[in-house]
Amino acid sequence: MELFRNFYEGFVFVYGCTMLFMYALLAILSLRGIIRFQRKNSYVDYTKMLQSPLAPGISVIAPAFNEGVTIISNVRSLLTLNYPRFEVIIVNDGSTDDTLQKLINEFQLQEVDFAYNERIKSQPVKRLFKSTNTAYDKLVVIDKVNGKSKADASNAGINAAAYDYFLCTDVDCIIEKDTLLRMIKPFMDEEHNKIKEVGEPCPECGYIHVQEDSVRVIATGATLRIANSCEIDEGVITRVRPPEKWLPRFQEMEYLRAYVLGKMGWSVINCVPNVSGGLGLFDKEIAIKAGGYDSKSFAEDMDIVTRMCTYMIDNKLKYAIRYIPTTQCWTEGPPNMKVFSRQRTRWGRGLAEIITIHRKVIFNPRYRKLGMIVLPYNLFFEFLAPIIEFTGILYYIYQIITGNINWHNALILLAFVYFYSVMITTLAVLWDQITYKHYKTWREVIGLALMAFIEPFIYHPLIVFFALRGYFNFITGKKHTWGNMQRQGFGQKKPANT
Repeated sequence: MELFRNFYEGFVFVYGCTMLFMYALLAILSLRGIIRFQRKNSYVDYTKMLQSPLAPGISVIAPAFNEGVTIISNVRSLLTLNYPRFEVIIVNDGSTDDTLQKLINEFQLQEVDFAYNERIKSQPVKRLFKSTNTAYDKLVVIDKVNGKSKADASNAGINAAAYDYFLCTDVDCIIEKDTLLRMIKPFMDEEHNKIKEVGEPCPECGYIHVQEDSVRVIATGATLRIANSCEIDEGVITRVRPPEKWLPRFQEMEYLRAYVLGKMGWSVINCVPNVSGGLGLFDKEIAIKAGGYDSKSFAEDMDIVTRMCTYMIDNKLKYAIRYIPTTQCWTEGPPNMKVFSRQRTRWGRGLAEIITIHRKVIFNPRYRKLGMIVLPYNLFFEFLAPIIEFTGILYYIYQIITGNINWHNALILLAFVYFYSVMITTLAVLWDQITYKHYKTWREVIGLALMAFIEPFIYHPLIVFFALRGYFNFITGKKHTWGNMQRQGFGQKKPANT
């Protein structure tokens, strides 16, 4: 028993120290990435790209299932994006409400013959619609058999996409007008750098021959935030506010930490683990060659990125995944515990699937950063974290019951971990505000940052519980459906106090 106790306590100590070090490292890397992005971005004139006929075409794909409450305003928002060449593909994934009929009536749609090439497998497409009104000539609506997942609907959208890049989003999201301009730029930057002088001078002529040294950007992501309690007019955010209800407010804080500190930090060393399903821009050719989205996966966003990376490595091609720190997408967070629990249980199950499906890549040096950094981090500090945390709580309880706990050292350690987590979260909130100033008042910023003090006692235990439930469902093979998010719609009424 003493041997087990020493081993367990030693393991948890090393594990905890490593996790704290990783968070500190990501905080430093993210700050470096944000500063570098701002310096570089200060010289960019996006109006030139907007006027350029050479701008790459982008297909915006938005699956919709029973989204009748918000479908019209959100489609209008997508149609008004600021970009010279794009199309909007709405995939009606067998909705049982009035989603499709509302689209037909509002945008004057009629069924058309369409060259639909099924390069990625999906449930059958029944009809395709285009508008008779030239004002909506960018809009394509696909009506298909329900595939029971967003991934299946996204695959149908990719098959219908006319352009070389596709932006996958949720139909309930509100996307900033300049999103396509900002997210395509990392692709274009790398395109200009494809031809370089590489290698040693030629022994015959003395010159360095020009060769192709290509790093292909295969995906780009951006910060995604919670739109609950924001003021919205015709699909445009007119006033950013932290969510009023506690559950969405915790999610806003969590998203800032995950994107501003986490993914931005990973982007600096080209180790981005996934591009959010709510907003991601992808190279269509690579996505199709990698097999598209896995329609049976509950973590389709992470799965497609992992498979795109493995495809590039298997074919000895250099690649990069970029993240930009600007907020380009706003989504309606789960407003109640029922919807939230279903979402997080699905995420937990999806993570377990990813670790299982791609287990041969983990610690495989052939897959370089993906096999030695990205997936091992997900295994130890994402997947195992809830398990270790839960067993740690049980161990603490056992030590208290048996009277073997050193209260002085235990309280010091708990206080250190507590305030360290508060510091990390506060840094994410403050860095976002100082850099981009989305909130008008510091009272709103401080109110959001203060949530970090109660997160470990209220919100974090819920995350751990739902993750473990997701793992359990995966192990036992319990059936789990995606379900409807039960959107409440973005209210247009403005608060009395401004």
